[in-house]
Amino acid sequence: MSGTTIAFADLQNRIWAILTGAGMSDVQADAVARVIAAGERDACKSHGIFRIEGVLRTLRAGKVRGDAVPAIADLEDGAIVRIDGQHGFSSPAFELGLPLLVDRAKAFGLAAMVINDCTHFSALWPEVEAVAGHGLAAIVMCPSYATVAPWGGSEPLFGTNPFAFGWPRQQVEPYVFDFATSVAARGEIELHRRAGTPLPQGWAIDAQGEPTTSPEAALAGAMLPFGGHKGSALSTMIELLAGVMIGDLTSAGALEALGTTALSPAHGELVIAFSPERFAAGRPGDPFARAETLFEAIVGQGARLPSQRRFAARRKAETEGIVLTEAELQHLDRLAALGLAAAD
Repeated sequence: MSGTTIAFADLQNRIWAILTGAGMSDVQADAVARVIAAGERDACKSHGIFRIEGVLRTLRAGKVRGDAVPAIADLEDGAIVRIDGQHGFSSPAFELGLPLLVDRAKAFGLAAMVINDCTHFSALWPEVEAVAGHGLAAIVMCPSYATVAPWGGSEPLFGTNPFAFGWPRQQVEPYVFDFATSVAARGEIELHRRAGTPLPQGWAIDAQGEPTTSPEAALAGAMLPFGGHKGSALSTMIELLAGVMIGDLTSAGALEALGTTALSPAHGELVIAFSPERFAAGRPGDPFARAETLFEAIVGQGARLPSQRRFAARRKAETEGIVLTEAELQHLDRLAALGLAAAD
């Protein structure tokens, strides 16, 4: 691939400069830039610098606070850690609550972090990887805004409603999966629109509820859940656990509050951490060794563990740098020059 090579830290600094130049505080910009740069590092283009414009648009519209300082809202010693996002982005709120979540999970065997009143713009693998980095298993989920029809329905009701899981491993990357409960992430449809390429069959329906391969018709209609009724049920579960149960917005409520799908949605997020040692205490065998036996059996059949392509891209980027095209570099320059005006 031709282009210019840039180090991860340099890319993160360029993104940080764009965000702070647009009025974001260090607290917000540090965490958001780290997540966006990680998307490029891991070759997840739909979650990399592509996301900067959406962040700027949401700031420009006044739908997220770029100077928000997240706060610990619950100082009790129980297994639930509650973080008030203060209407800022979810990444700094998560980073604030992570140490407390880890301490509680190791003390009780499991703990949950509830993040309320935050704007979410990214994938969930940064969260599960961060928890797994402390030797804990993790489940993370959140709603989005209503762009997905329930199975058998014809109108948007669910969000893409991502769901992620992480399991810690020694001296290798954790076992991680992270997927939308829709057939594809909305960003993938937007990338097809920009490229002028049709969608695969079965991704979406148009405004009349008919199947479509047109990205424009899909964006005006609704995406579909993956796996038919199974994905629809999982999406409903996420609405209940990460919306209703934590006292925050469902995807339908998030869209109503936002008024558009052109901005990043505000809602809540649920992070659950588990201590494998505590759960396996008193039982035969080491849970981490037993997990490795399972992973070896999977790979031994010729199957691939999820996230391996992403981890391979990360290792390459860490040694060789991140390759950006000239168009991508010019895009970063434009965003830096225009600031919030780039959102126009």
